[in-house]
Amino acid sequence: MKANQLFLAAIHPSAVGAELPSLGSATEWLNSPPLTAAGLRGKVVLIDFWTYTCINWLRSLPYVRAWAQKYQDQGLVVIGVHTPEFEFEKNVDNVRRAARDMRVDYPIAIDNDYAIWRAFKNNYWPALYFVDAQGHTRHHQFGEGDYEQSEMVIQQLLAEAGIGGIGHELVSVDARGAEAAADWGNLKSPENYVGYGRTDNFASPGGAVLDKGSVYAAPAPLTLNHWALSGGWTVAQQATVLNEANGRIVYRFHARDLHLVMGPAARGTSVRFRVLIDGQPPGAAHGVDIDDQGNGTVTEQRLYQLIRQPSVYGMRCGYFWPATSVRRPSLPALGYAGYAICPSARNRTPHPHPRRHRLVPGRKSRRRAGRDPPRLAAAVRSIRTGALPDDEFVLAHDLVTLRGLAGDLLEQHVDRGYRDGVLAG
Repeated sequence: MKANQLFLAAIHPSAVGAELPSLGSATEWLNSPPLTAAGLRGKVVLIDFWTYTCINWLRSLPYVRAWAQKYQDQGLVVIGVHTPEFEFEKNVDNVRRAARDMRVDYPIAIDNDYAIWRAFKNNYWPALYFVDAQGHTRHHQFGEGDYEQSEMVIQQLLAEAGIGGIGHELVSVDARGAEAAADWGNLKSPENYVGYGRTDNFASPGGAVLDKGSVYAAPAPLTLNHWALSGGWTVAQQATVLNEANGRIVYRFHARDLHLVMGPAARGTSVRFRVLIDGQPPGAAHGVDIDDQGNGTVTEQRLYQLIRQPSVYGMRCGYFWPATSVRRPSLPALGYAGYAICPSARNRTPHPHPRRHRLVPGRKSRRRAGRDPPRLAAAVRSIRTGALPDDEFVLAHDLVTLRGLAGDLLEQHVDRGYRDGVLAG
């Protein structure tokens, strides 16, 4: 693995050597009866802090899943502590569905109150804590990368526990879709949020009208990593909600992939949408959640992969149109219920918590400070004024991560050059 794809584990003296904190404050358990620190003595334990719409965590999942499968018969217990970033991620049914779809079959502790998070003094998604058979934390890893070292720590702790025949071979994963590693060398657009609580580089003239419906326009052109709205939207603290048909989100980015966290406003409903890249259907650059014409359907609150460019790409402009005349979807970061934009995650630091905090590459920190402002803004040249069919979204150009209804990130990677794209929702 190349050096720029690694994030070396950070070791905090206050954490290493500490006893495994209590897990009794979990509000619920999935895939397992409740587990306790005392009951885990004699086992090597890997604690994985996650939140299911975090792109940084998603890209680490193939390795954690592979370790759980490979070493489960040798005494390793993997526990996923789900600590939600957005309100919709507190819904246990959403977590249960996400765990099923992502093949997370190891024990999951639901940490909606952040009690376990605080007990570990944790600040990041993803965060791995390696606990030996005596119940002491021996190592931790914040953010993506350094998978070889992490697995060697597991092997060492199992050997210390007297488990023989561990060997030194490391897992090999075939990560696909949103789980595939980012193209770090060509990523120039960081994640962003569309809720006013954490957004950067909003470019619609006049700025955002907070918590009230308003009609927005998108400037032309947009600067790299700036974004804008067009049409009727309500910009809330965690999400941006589309109020009427023909709304759009425009984002200029430089990345290979683009994701958006979003969802329908009402459970059990669905909303069609469309994505365009530089005003054209994505073709071979479509993500797993849309077709080559850019058409997709939002059915649940999760992260959607909109764009994955196959080879050479540059700065582009993405357009997203949610054209609903009756239903009102909620996107954490974009209309319907949009929460965040993740252009292939520029930071590999653990995903930070809602406060400003310095980030480390490959991880999201709960206290987001010092992260690069997202380059969400694709120049909106001519945004269509014609009506779209009911319940249709149109996304355009290099928007890769949409988080709906719970505010996630738009993620995008771009190898060379920049292109313009417009996203409307």
